Amino acid sequence: MYKVCSIFSQVLKLFSRGDFEKAVKEHKAERHARGFTSWGQFMAMLFCQLGRAHSLREICGGLACCEGQLKHLGVPLAPKKSTLAYANENRPWELYQTVFEQTLFKCQELVSRQGGRKQFRFKNKLMSLDGSIIDLSVSMFDWAKFRRTKGAIKLHLLLDHDGYLPSFAVVTEGKTSEIKVARTLRFAPGTILAIDRGYIDYAWFRELTQEEVYFVTRMKEKAVYEVKEELQVPQNSSVVRDEIICFPRLAREGEEPVLFRRVEIWDEQKQESIGFLSNLLAFGATTIAAIYKDRWQVELFFKALKQTLKIKTFVGTSANAVRTQVWTALIAMLVLKYLQLKSTFAWSLSTLAALLRQQLFFYRDLWAWLDDPFQAPPALAGVHDDAQQLEITW
Repeated sequence: MYKVCSIFSQVLKLFSRGDFEKAVKEHKAERHARGFTSWGQFMAMLFCQLGRAHSLREICGGLACCEGQLKHLGVPLAPKKSTLAYANENRPWELYQTVFEQTLFKCQELVSRQGGRKQFRFKNKLMSLDGSIIDLSVSMFDWAKFRRTKGAIKLHLLLDHDGYLPSFAVVTEGKTSEIKVARTLRFAPGTILAIDRGYIDYAWFRELTQEEVYFVTRMKEKAVYEVKEELQVPQNSSVVRDEIICFPRLAREGEEPVLFRRVEIWDEQKQESIGFLSNLLAFGATTIAAIYKDRWQVELFFKALKQTLKIKTFVGTSANAVRTQVWTALIAMLVLKYLQLKSTFAWSLSTLAALLRQQLFFYRDLWAWLDDPFQAPPALAGVHDDAQQLEITW
């Protein structure tokens, strides 16, 4: 395959053109298109992410330099800067949200075939919910006012710990609170949510408990609660206190109080005790602490997204262009996760993104390169160091 198409072309073949065209029709993305297709826009923006292009000039120029290879990417010519800018500003960003969902389904199928998460023994679905601010210049992005001298949007993400895949994402104004978005979500019974203190809303916790959805979060230091039962603490363990509690303010007349778990763990490294709040009444105290510790994976996901892909600076200034770039970044992250999961090589996301960037237009087999990235391609395998070279005489 390396002789007939580039690695970037093989990456694009991971996307079903049939499903993509269905999404285009669903969102009427080409209603006023004149020559430049939505696939061409998607290809260019995915190149922006995987190639880490810094501007429209770099995107269009980088593709123009490889114009002889573009037919393998499904486009005849590299787009002009003005054409790509217009598409980013006017074509609905919802198209790429749908493509994200299609790609996520493909990744979830792969994780399911590989067996999923093995870190915990319980069978409950474990997810982390968090939000991250993406800073914008208020002078250039006047629609994204966050503070008087600062603009921002916020990316809210639900991370599935089976494969550490983002199963839900939404982009809002920077001022939108995490709990406002969380209240719009619905979870399957038995799901465990690992969340930080930004999501503390005791009324919401009561609703989750009634729906048999579980959570683990940090306990507020000044929270007012009533201890119903003190549980036995194992000797020589890091567990300081384990209690069944309720919140008097949540009590409804004539109803039994909703019970919660308060666990206090001693952190030897920080030399301090850390309090956790949960509605997991049957789990061990150390398991509850370990669940919250694994919430750090969503922080690592945000870090990888911002460091390896193009999401901290933008190639367009309109709200539609920014959302288009954010969604194509999330799609690119799913592509990297998919390649990482399929490969037998022990890739880190940052290393995979960096080396893939250098190989995009090389003609070699994608899967052979993923499994053995430092092996010379077959075309070069027979070349020896002592091969004759041109001698220059002065």
